[in-house]
Amino acid sequence: MSAYEARFKVWRGDTGGGGLEDFTVEVNDGEVVLDIIHRLQATQAPDLAVRWNCKAGKCGSCSAEINGRPRLLCMTRMSVFGRDDVITVTPLRAFPVIRDLVTDVGFNYAKAREVPAFVPPAGVGPGEYRMMQEDVDRSQEFRKCIECFLCQDTCHVVRDHEENKTAFAGPRFLMRVAELDMHPLDEADAGGLDRKRTAQDEHGLGYCNITKCCTEVCPEGIKITDNALIPLKERAADRKYDPVVWLGDKIRRRSAP
Repeated sequence: MSAYEARFKVWRGDTGGGGLEDFTVEVNDGEVVLDIIHRLQATQAPDLAVRWNCKAGKCGSCSAEINGRPRLLCMTRMSVFGRDDVITVTPLRAFPVIRDLVTDVGFNYAKAREVPAFVPPAGVGPGEYRMMQEDVDRSQEFRKCIECFLCQDTCHVVRDHEENKTAFAGPRFLMRVAELDMHPLDEADAGGLDRKRTAQDEHGLGYCNITKCCTEVCPEGIKITDNALIPLKERAADRKYDPVVWLGDKIRRRSAP
């Protein structure tokens, strides 16, 4: 396929506001949207701000919205669009704009700090952990996360309701809670930390209505909803409403000094 001229609309602006700016730019075989953004910087808009790093789909830096869908700029090939298409590139809508395509994703790092870390088993040193392979496989999927925050951006609980952000961790960090909760060596319970309860009460698990939009945009193909959020919801419900668990809690409280 020979080179051609593509029409782009790129959001330009900062915290004070902005809008879409029209560009016509050359496209060559095998290029991705990030290549075109770099060409715009080199030829027409040297002050265009965009965040990127590896250009290999592994750092998660170049997250943006392309024709309204959260995507990685470096993993979206120009060949998926028609030559007559107008391609619109805008910043992640769920987070405050800093400038042009760069947003302030500090919300996500704040939520990451709210998730208590893995609690290692007592008397077991680094390198001495032993797990069944199926337990390793079960949580390894979640370790593929590159923290592009596309799932956070597309989640309507975060995207459409700013007031929810204080109470809702979002799919990426609920997935982290789920991973820790299913980890056979995590000793959080022994220290009085009930990850299922905190998922519900502190991280907003109940806000999630399992629309699977987070799974649909994940560039790593992680089944966030099916393999993390739904099982976590089931375990949280079992923990909260199981009559045997309720009776055990009552007995423990009565026998406590």
